[in-house]
Amino acid sequence: MLQLPNTRYSGLALATLLGALSPTTSASEMFAKDSPWMLGDWGGTRSELLEKGYDFTLGYTGEMGSNLHGGYSHDRAARYSDQFTFGVNMDLQKILGWQDTEFQLTVTERHGDNISNDRINDPRVGGFTSAQEVWGRGETWRLTQMWIKQKYFDGTLDVKFGRFGEGEDFNSFPCDFQNLAFCGSQVGNWVGGIWYNWPVSQWALRVRYNLNDALYAQVGVFEQNPSNLESGNGFKLSGSGTQGAVMPIELVWSPRVNGLKGEYRAGYYYSNAKAQDVLKDSTGAPAAISGAAYRSSSSKHGLWLGAQQQVTALASDQSRGLSLFANATVHDKKTNAIDNYVQAGVVYKGPFDARAKDDIGFALARVHVNPGYRKNARLINQANGLDDYDNPGFLPVQDTEYSAELYYGIHLADWLTVRPNLQYIRHPGGVSQVDDALIGGLKIQSSF
Repeated sequence: MLQLPNTRYSGLALATLLGALSPTTSASEMFAKDSPWMLGDWGGTRSELLEKGYDFTLGYTGEMGSNLHGGYSHDRAARYSDQFTFGVNMDLQKILGWQDTEFQLTVTERHGDNISNDRINDPRVGGFTSAQEVWGRGETWRLTQMWIKQKYFDGTLDVKFGRFGEGEDFNSFPCDFQNLAFCGSQVGNWVGGIWYNWPVSQWALRVRYNLNDALYAQVGVFEQNPSNLESGNGFKLSGSGTQGAVMPIELVWSPRVNGLKGEYRAGYYYSNAKAQDVLKDSTGAPAAISGAAYRSSSSKHGLWLGAQQQVTALASDQSRGLSLFANATVHDKKTNAIDNYVQAGVVYKGPFDARAKDDIGFALARVHVNPGYRKNARLINQANGLDDYDNPGFLPVQDTEYSAELYYGIHLADWLTVRPNLQYIRHPGGVSQVDDALIGGLKIQSSF
Protein backbone atom coordinates (compact mmCIF):
# COMPACT_ATOMS: atom_id res chain seq x y z
CA MET A 1 0.00 0.00 0.00
CA LEU A 2 1.30 3.47 -0.87
CA GLN A 3 2.19 5.54 2.18
CA LEU A 4 1.49 9.26 1.92
CA PRO A 5 4.31 11.69 2.75
CA ASN A 6 4.46 13.88 5.82
CA THR A 7 1.98 16.68 5.16
CA ARG A 8 3.38 19.35 7.47
CA TYR A 9 4.12 21.62 4.51
CA SER A 10 2.03 19.95 1.79
CA GLY A 11 -0.60 22.68 2.10
CA LEU A 12 2.05 25.34 1.54
CA ALA A 13 3.33 23.58 -1.57
CA LEU A 14 -0.21 23.29 -2.96
CA ALA A 15 -0.99 26.93 -2.21
CA THR A 16 2.23 27.96 -3.95
CA LEU A 17 1.29 26.00 -7.08
CA LEU A 18 -2.25 27.36 -7.15
CA GLY A 19 -0.98 30.88 -6.60
CA ALA A 20 1.18 30.61 -9.71
CA LEU A 21 -1.90 29.89 -11.80
CA SER A 22 -3.90 32.92 -10.59
CA PRO A 23 -3.96 35.88 -13.03
CA THR A 24 -2.51 39.23 -11.96
CA THR A 25 -1.74 42.43 -13.83
CA SER A 26 1.11 44.06 -11.95
CA ALA A 27 4.54 42.64 -11.17
CA SER A 28 4.36 44.33 -7.76
CA GLU A 29 1.26 42.39 -6.71
CA MET A 30 1.14 39.07 -4.90
CA PHE A 31 1.33 35.99 -7.19
CA ALA A 32 2.20 38.06 -10.26
CA LYS A 33 3.91 35.74 -12.73
CA ASP A 34 6.49 38.32 -13.81
CA SER A 35 7.49 39.19 -10.23
CA PRO A 36 10.63 37.61 -8.71
CA TRP A 37 8.70 37.24 -5.42
CA MET A 38 5.47 35.38 -4.69
CA LEU A 39 4.44 37.99 -2.11
CA GLY A 40 5.08 40.86 -4.48
CA ASP A 41 6.86 44.11 -3.72
CA TRP A 42 5.29 44.65 -0.28
CA GLY A 43 3.57 47.77 -1.55
CA GLY A 44 6.86 49.12 -2.90
CA THR A 45 8.70 48.64 0.40
CA ARG A 46 10.85 45.83 -0.92
CA SER A 47 12.18 47.88 -3.84
CA GLU A 48 12.82 50.82 -1.52
CA LEU A 49 14.82 48.61 0.85
CA LEU A 50 16.75 47.13 -2.08
CA GLU A 51 17.67 50.60 -3.25
CA LYS A 52 18.96 51.36 0.25
CA GLY A 53 21.09 48.20 0.28
CA TYR A 54 18.85 45.58 1.94
CA ASP A 55 18.04 42.53 -0.21
CA PHE A 56 15.79 40.02 1.57
CA THR A 57 15.52 36.34 0.60
CA LEU A 58 12.58 34.13 1.56
CA GLY A 59 12.93 30.82 -0.24
CA TYR A 60 11.35 27.37 -0.23
CA THR A 61 12.48 24.08 -1.73
CA GLY A 62 10.28 21.01 -1.49
CA GLU A 63 11.03 17.55 -2.87
CA MET A 64 8.86 14.45 -3.13
CA GLY A 65 10.17 10.98 -3.95
CA SER A 66 8.39 7.67 -4.52
CA ASN A 67 9.88 4.21 -5.16
CA LEU A 68 8.06 3.18 -8.33
CA HIS A 69 9.99 -0.05 -8.83
CA GLY A 70 12.84 -2.01 -7.26
CA GLY A 71 15.09 -0.84 -4.46
CA TYR A 72 15.78 -2.50 -1.10
CA SER A 73 12.12 -2.50 -0.09
CA HIS A 74 9.39 -2.98 -2.70
CA ASP A 75 6.76 -1.63 -0.31
CA ARG A 76 5.58 1.50 -2.15
CA ALA A 77 5.85 4.80 -0.36
CA ALA A 78 6.06 8.52 -1.02
CA ARG A 79 8.24 10.83 1.07
CA TYR A 80 8.45 14.62 1.28
CA SER A 81 11.33 16.77 2.49
CA ASP A 82 11.81 20.50 2.33
CA GLN A 83 13.82 23.55 3.32
CA PHE A 84 12.94 27.14 4.21
CA THR A 85 15.56 29.84 3.67
CA PHE A 86 15.48 33.25 5.37
CA GLY A 87 18.25 35.66 4.46
CA VAL A 88 19.36 39.22 3.92
CA ASN A 89 22.25 40.63 1.93
CA MET A 90 23.40 44.09 2.97
CA ASP A 91 25.30 46.45 0.68
CA LEU A 92 27.48 48.10 3.30
CA GLN A 93 28.69 50.70 0.82
CA LYS A 94 25.15 52.07 0.62
CA ILE A 95 24.35 51.51 4.28
CA LEU A 96 27.61 52.50 6.03
CA GLY A 97 29.77 53.91 3.25
CA TRP A 98 32.21 50.98 3.36
CA GLN A 99 33.67 50.71 -0.12
CA ASP A 100 32.90 47.43 -2.01
CA THR A 101 31.69 45.61 1.13
CA GLU A 102 28.71 43.36 1.69
CA PHE A 103 27.30 41.27 4.54
CA GLN A 104 25.22 38.10 4.26
CA LEU A 105 23.06 36.47 6.93
CA THR A 106 21.04 33.31 6.19
CA VAL A 107 19.08 30.95 8.42
CA THR A 108 17.62 27.67 7.13
CA GLU A 109 15.22 25.03 8.42
CA ARG A 110 14.99 21.48 7.06
CA HIS A 111 12.28 18.94 7.67
CA GLY A 112 10.90 15.69 6.28
CA ASP A 113 11.78 12.17 5.21
CA ASN A 114 13.88 10.65 2.42
CA ILE A 115 12.71 7.75 0.23
CA SER A 116 16.34 6.63 -0.17
CA ASN A 117 16.90 5.79 3.48
CA ASP A 118 14.87 2.59 3.79
CA ARG A 119 13.16 1.98 0.44
CA ILE A 120 16.06 2.42 -2.00
CA ASN A 121 19.20 1.69 0.04
CA ASP A 122 20.05 -1.20 2.35
CA PRO A 123 19.79 0.44 5.82
CA ARG A 124 22.70 -1.65 7.10
CA VAL A 125 25.16 0.41 5.04
CA GLY A 126 23.07 3.26 3.65
CA GLY A 127 23.63 4.78 0.25
CA PHE A 128 25.83 7.26 -1.55
CA THR A 129 23.42 9.38 -3.53
CA SER A 130 20.05 10.62 -2.30
CA ALA A 131 16.85 10.84 -4.34
CA GLN A 132 15.92 13.99 -2.38
CA GLU A 133 19.00 16.20 -2.12
CA VAL A 134 17.32 18.72 0.18
CA TRP A 135 17.13 16.10 2.93
CA GLY A 136 20.14 15.80 5.22
CA ARG A 137 22.17 17.20 8.12
CA GLY A 138 19.23 16.98 10.50
CA GLU A 139 15.69 18.30 10.79
CA THR A 140 16.70 21.52 12.46
CA TRP A 141 17.29 25.26 12.19
CA ARG A 142 20.80 26.36 11.21
CA LEU A 143 22.85 29.51 10.83
CA THR A 144 23.91 28.75 7.26
CA GLN A 145 25.63 32.01 6.33
CA MET A 146 27.09 34.86 8.36
CA TRP A 147 29.91 36.48 6.44
CA ILE A 148 31.36 39.78 5.36
CA LYS A 149 33.07 40.26 1.99
CA GLN A 150 35.22 43.15 0.84
CA LYS A 151 36.94 43.88 -2.46
CA TYR A 152 40.24 45.71 -2.84
CA PHE A 153 42.22 47.23 -5.72
CA ASP A 154 39.16 47.88 -7.90
CA GLY A 155 37.87 44.36 -7.31
CA THR A 156 41.09 42.52 -8.13
CA LEU A 157 41.30 41.08 -4.60
CA ASP A 158 38.18 39.64 -2.94
CA VAL A 159 38.26 38.58 0.73
CA LYS A 160 35.41 36.80 2.52
CA PHE A 161 35.33 35.90 6.22
CA GLY A 162 32.75 34.45 8.58
CA ARG A 163 30.62 31.32 8.67
CA PHE A 164 29.84 29.51 5.43
CA GLY A 165 30.40 26.16 3.70
CA GLU A 166 33.12 25.15 1.27
CA GLY A 167 30.73 24.42 -1.60
CA GLU A 168 29.55 28.02 -1.59
CA ASP A 169 32.78 29.08 -3.32
CA PHE A 170 34.80 25.92 -4.11
CA ASN A 171 33.71 23.11 -6.44
CA SER A 172 30.42 25.00 -6.82
CA PHE A 173 27.67 23.65 -9.07
CA PRO A 174 23.94 24.44 -9.59
CA CYS A 175 21.24 22.42 -7.83
CA ASP A 176 18.37 22.06 -10.30
CA PHE A 177 18.47 18.25 -10.35
CA GLN A 178 16.83 16.44 -7.43
CA ASN A 179 19.33 13.58 -7.10
CA LEU A 180 22.28 14.50 -4.91
CA ALA A 181 24.77 13.11 -7.45
CA PHE A 182 23.91 16.02 -9.78
CA CYS A 183 23.39 18.78 -7.24
CA GLY A 184 25.86 21.14 -5.59
CA SER A 185 29.50 20.64 -4.61
CA GLN A 186 30.27 16.98 -5.18
CA VAL A 187 33.40 16.91 -2.99
CA GLY A 188 31.16 17.48 0.01
CA ASN A 189 28.98 14.53 -1.01
CA TRP A 190 31.89 12.06 -0.95
CA VAL A 191 33.98 13.44 1.95
CA GLY A 192 31.10 14.82 3.96
CA GLY A 193 32.85 14.10 7.24
CA ILE A 194 35.29 16.96 6.63
CA TRP A 195 33.79 19.09 3.80
CA TYR A 196 30.48 20.60 4.91
CA ASN A 197 28.06 21.73 2.20
CA TRP A 198 24.93 23.86 2.68
CA PRO A 199 23.17 24.16 5.12
CA VAL A 200 26.08 23.54 7.56
CA SER A 201 28.46 26.43 8.20
CA GLN A 202 31.80 26.79 9.95
CA TRP A 203 34.34 29.55 10.54
CA ALA A 204 36.15 30.19 7.29
CA LEU A 205 38.32 32.55 5.27
CA ARG A 206 38.36 32.72 1.47
CA VAL A 207 40.73 34.89 -0.57
CA ARG A 208 40.19 35.31 -4.32
CA TYR A 209 42.49 37.02 -6.82
CA ASN A 210 41.10 37.98 -10.21
CA LEU A 211 43.86 37.46 -12.75
CA ASN A 212 41.65 38.92 -15.50
CA ASP A 213 37.95 39.22 -16.32
CA ALA A 214 37.69 35.50 -17.13
CA LEU A 215 40.16 33.88 -14.73
CA TYR A 216 40.59 33.86 -10.97
CA ALA A 217 42.42 31.82 -8.34
CA GLN A 218 41.20 31.32 -4.78
CA VAL A 219 42.33 29.69 -1.57
CA GLY A 220 40.43 29.01 1.64
CA VAL A 221 40.82 27.85 5.23
CA PHE A 222 37.78 26.16 6.80
CA GLU A 223 37.36 24.97 10.37
CA GLN A 224 37.04 21.16 10.47
CA ASN A 225 34.72 20.64 13.39
CA PRO A 226 32.39 17.59 13.34
CA SER A 227 30.32 19.03 16.17
CA ASN A 228 28.93 21.55 13.64
CA LEU A 229 27.07 18.65 12.03
CA GLU A 230 25.05 17.89 15.17
CA SER A 231 21.41 18.98 15.08
CA GLY A 232 21.70 20.77 18.40
CA ASN A 233 24.61 22.91 17.19
CA GLY A 234 22.92 24.75 14.34
CA PHE A 235 23.83 28.11 15.87
CA LYS A 236 27.09 27.13 17.54
CA LEU A 237 29.76 29.84 17.21
CA SER A 238 32.50 28.52 19.49
CA GLY A 239 35.45 26.55 18.15
CA SER A 240 35.18 23.72 20.68
CA GLY A 241 35.55 20.35 19.00
CA THR A 242 37.75 21.63 16.19
CA GLN A 243 40.06 18.91 14.89
CA GLY A 244 41.96 20.86 12.26
CA ALA A 245 41.35 22.72 9.01
CA VAL A 246 40.36 21.98 5.43
CA MET A 247 42.34 24.05 2.94
CA PRO A 248 41.04 24.12 -0.65
CA ILE A 249 42.67 25.87 -3.58
CA GLU A 250 41.00 26.37 -6.95
CA LEU A 251 41.47 27.92 -10.39
CA VAL A 252 38.27 29.04 -12.17
CA TRP A 253 38.12 30.02 -15.84
CA SER A 254 34.93 31.54 -17.28
CA PRO A 255 35.45 32.04 -21.02
CA ARG A 256 32.96 32.86 -23.73
CA VAL A 257 33.11 30.35 -26.57
CA ASN A 258 31.47 31.82 -29.67
CA GLY A 259 29.87 34.30 -27.32
CA LEU A 260 28.40 31.57 -25.08
CA LYS A 261 29.13 31.27 -21.37
CA GLY A 262 31.34 28.57 -19.89
CA GLU A 263 32.93 27.77 -16.54
CA TYR A 264 35.83 25.42 -15.87
CA ARG A 265 37.11 24.54 -12.39
CA ALA A 266 40.17 22.65 -11.14
CA GLY A 267 40.89 22.33 -7.43
CA TYR A 268 42.61 20.47 -4.62
CA TYR A 269 41.78 20.12 -0.93
CA TYR A 270 43.96 19.17 2.02
CA SER A 271 42.88 18.42 5.59
CA ASN A 272 45.49 18.49 8.37
CA ALA A 273 43.25 16.64 10.84
CA LYS A 274 43.83 12.99 11.62
CA ALA A 275 41.87 10.55 9.45
CA GLN A 276 41.16 6.86 10.00
CA ASP A 277 42.47 4.22 7.60
CA VAL A 278 39.72 2.22 5.89
CA LEU A 279 41.50 -1.14 6.21
CA LYS A 280 44.72 -1.45 8.23
CA ASP A 281 45.85 -1.20 11.84
CA SER A 282 49.09 0.40 13.05
CA THR A 283 51.13 -2.68 12.08
CA GLY A 284 49.77 -2.75 8.52
CA ALA A 285 47.56 -5.79 9.12
CA PRO A 286 43.80 -5.72 8.39
CA ALA A 287 42.15 -4.33 11.53
CA ALA A 288 39.03 -6.47 10.96
CA ILE A 289 41.18 -9.58 11.47
CA SER A 290 43.63 -8.35 14.12
CA GLY A 291 40.94 -6.71 16.24
CA ALA A 292 43.22 -3.72 16.80
CA ALA A 293 42.18 -0.14 16.18
CA TYR A 294 42.37 1.20 12.65
CA ARG A 295 45.48 3.27 12.19
CA SER A 296 45.25 7.00 11.67
CA SER A 297 46.71 9.13 8.93
CA SER A 298 48.00 12.64 9.56
CA SER A 299 46.00 14.13 6.68
CA LYS A 300 43.36 13.65 4.02
CA HIS A 301 43.33 15.06 0.50
CA GLY A 302 41.70 14.97 -2.92
CA LEU A 303 41.04 16.93 -6.10
CA TRP A 304 38.22 17.87 -8.44
CA LEU A 305 37.51 18.98 -12.01
CA GLY A 306 34.35 20.63 -13.28
CA ALA A 307 33.11 22.01 -16.59
CA GLN A 308 29.95 23.76 -17.79
CA GLN A 309 29.58 25.12 -21.31
CA GLN A 310 26.67 26.45 -23.31
CA VAL A 311 27.08 25.17 -26.88
CA THR A 312 24.00 26.45 -28.73
CA ALA A 313 21.74 29.48 -28.52
CA LEU A 314 18.93 31.18 -30.38
CA ALA A 315 20.04 34.26 -32.27
CA SER A 316 17.27 36.27 -30.63
CA ASP A 317 17.78 34.94 -27.09
CA GLN A 318 21.10 33.59 -25.79
CA SER A 319 19.44 32.49 -22.54
CA ARG A 320 17.92 29.62 -24.55
CA GLY A 321 19.98 26.71 -25.82
CA LEU A 322 21.91 23.56 -25.00
CA SER A 323 24.55 23.36 -22.25
CA LEU A 324 26.88 20.49 -21.39
CA PHE A 325 28.44 19.75 -18.00
CA ALA A 326 30.75 17.24 -16.35
CA ASN A 327 32.31 16.82 -12.90
CA ALA A 328 34.86 14.44 -11.41
CA THR A 329 36.43 14.00 -7.97
CA VAL A 330 39.32 11.83 -6.75
CA HIS A 331 39.97 11.03 -3.08
CA ASP A 332 42.59 9.51 -0.78
CA LYS A 333 42.29 5.71 -0.97
CA LYS A 334 43.80 5.19 2.47
CA THR A 335 41.13 7.11 4.36
CA ASN A 336 38.03 7.54 2.18
CA ALA A 337 35.26 5.08 1.31
CA ILE A 338 34.79 6.68 -2.14
CA ASP A 339 37.95 6.87 -4.23
CA ASN A 340 36.47 8.49 -7.35
CA TYR A 341 33.28 9.88 -8.84
CA VAL A 342 32.33 11.04 -12.36
CA GLN A 343 29.22 12.70 -13.69
CA ALA A 344 28.04 14.27 -16.97
CA GLY A 345 24.85 15.68 -18.39
CA VAL A 346 22.98 18.15 -20.54
CA VAL A 347 20.49 20.94 -19.92
CA TYR A 348 18.37 22.60 -22.60
CA LYS A 349 16.77 25.92 -21.66
CA GLY A 350 13.78 27.24 -23.56
CA PRO A 351 12.86 24.09 -25.52
CA PHE A 352 9.68 25.62 -26.98
CA ASP A 353 8.80 29.16 -28.06
CA ALA A 354 5.67 28.99 -25.94
CA ARG A 355 7.74 27.81 -22.94
CA ALA A 356 10.86 29.94 -23.32
CA LYS A 357 11.82 29.70 -19.64
CA ASP A 358 11.30 25.96 -19.15
CA ASP A 359 14.28 23.61 -19.12
CA ILE A 360 15.04 19.92 -19.65
CA GLY A 361 17.91 18.13 -17.89
CA PHE A 362 19.46 14.68 -18.17
CA ALA A 363 22.52 13.38 -16.31
CA LEU A 364 24.46 10.21 -15.47
CA ALA A 365 26.80 9.55 -12.54
CA ARG A 366 29.11 6.80 -11.29
CA VAL A 367 30.24 6.52 -7.66
CA HIS A 368 33.12 4.08 -7.07
CA VAL A 369 34.05 2.52 -3.73
CA ASN A 370 37.67 2.23 -2.63
CA PRO A 371 38.86 -1.42 -3.01
CA GLY A 372 40.35 -1.28 0.50
CA TYR A 373 36.95 -0.32 1.92
CA ARG A 374 35.33 -3.27 0.14
CA LYS A 375 38.02 -5.63 1.41
CA ASN A 376 37.44 -4.41 4.95
CA ALA A 377 33.72 -5.29 4.71
CA ARG A 378 34.53 -8.78 3.44
CA LEU A 379 37.00 -9.33 6.28
CA ILE A 380 34.46 -8.16 8.88
CA ASN A 381 31.99 -10.74 7.57
CA GLN A 382 34.72 -13.37 7.55
CA ALA A 383 35.67 -12.57 11.16
CA ASN A 384 32.01 -12.86 12.16
CA GLY A 385 31.54 -16.11 10.26
CA LEU A 386 28.86 -14.61 8.00
CA ASP A 387 28.42 -15.18 4.27
CA ASP A 388 24.64 -14.91 3.81
CA TYR A 389 23.45 -11.51 2.58
CA ASP A 390 20.01 -12.09 4.12
CA ASN A 391 21.48 -12.51 7.62
CA PRO A 392 20.69 -9.31 9.61
CA GLY A 393 24.28 -9.23 10.93
CA PHE A 394 25.86 -9.45 7.47
CA LEU A 395 27.67 -6.28 6.33
CA PRO A 396 26.82 -5.71 2.65
CA VAL A 397 29.87 -5.18 0.45
CA GLN A 398 29.65 -1.95 -1.51
CA ASP A 399 31.19 -1.47 -4.93
CA THR A 400 29.84 0.90 -7.63
CA GLU A 401 26.58 2.81 -7.82
CA TYR A 402 25.20 4.31 -11.03
CA SER A 403 22.57 7.07 -11.14
CA ALA A 404 20.54 8.74 -13.87
CA GLU A 405 17.96 11.53 -13.78
CA LEU A 406 15.66 13.11 -16.36
CA TYR A 407 13.65 16.19 -15.40
CA TYR A 408 11.44 18.78 -17.05
CA GLY A 409 11.43 22.20 -15.38
CA ILE A 410 8.09 24.00 -15.66
CA HIS A 411 8.59 27.75 -15.17
CA LEU A 412 5.18 28.67 -13.77
CA ALA A 413 6.26 32.13 -12.65
CA ASP A 414 9.48 34.06 -12.13
CA TRP A 415 9.22 33.05 -8.48
CA LEU A 416 8.24 29.40 -9.02
CA THR A 417 9.69 26.44 -10.93
CA VAL A 418 8.37 22.88 -10.61
CA ARG A 419 10.51 19.99 -11.85
CA PRO A 420 8.93 16.53 -12.14
CA ASN A 421 11.67 13.95 -12.61
CA LEU A 422 12.47 10.27 -13.05
CA GLN A 423 15.55 8.74 -11.43
CA TYR A 424 17.13 5.35 -12.05
CA ILE A 425 19.62 3.87 -9.58
CA ARG A 426 21.64 0.77 -10.49
CA HIS A 427 23.09 -1.10 -7.49
CA PRO A 428 21.78 1.37 -4.86
CA GLY A 429 24.49 2.04 -2.28
CA GLY A 430 26.88 0.03 -4.44
CA VAL A 431 25.24 -3.19 -3.23
CA SER A 432 24.69 -5.59 -6.15
CA GLN A 433 22.10 -7.62 -4.22
CA VAL A 434 19.73 -4.63 -4.07
CA ASP A 435 17.36 -4.40 -7.04
CA ASP A 436 17.84 -1.50 -9.43
CA ALA A 437 15.41 1.27 -8.48
CA LEU A 438 13.10 3.58 -10.42
CA ILE A 439 12.09 6.71 -8.51
CA GLY A 440 9.49 9.33 -9.33
CA GLY A 441 10.28 12.78 -8.00
CA LEU A 442 8.94 16.33 -7.88
CA LYS A 443 11.04 19.37 -6.99
CA ILE A 444 9.50 22.74 -6.12
CA GLN A 445 11.68 25.87 -6.01
CA SER A 446 10.03 29.08 -4.93
CA SER A 447 10.94 32.55 -3.74
CA PHE A 448 8.59 34.48 -1.50
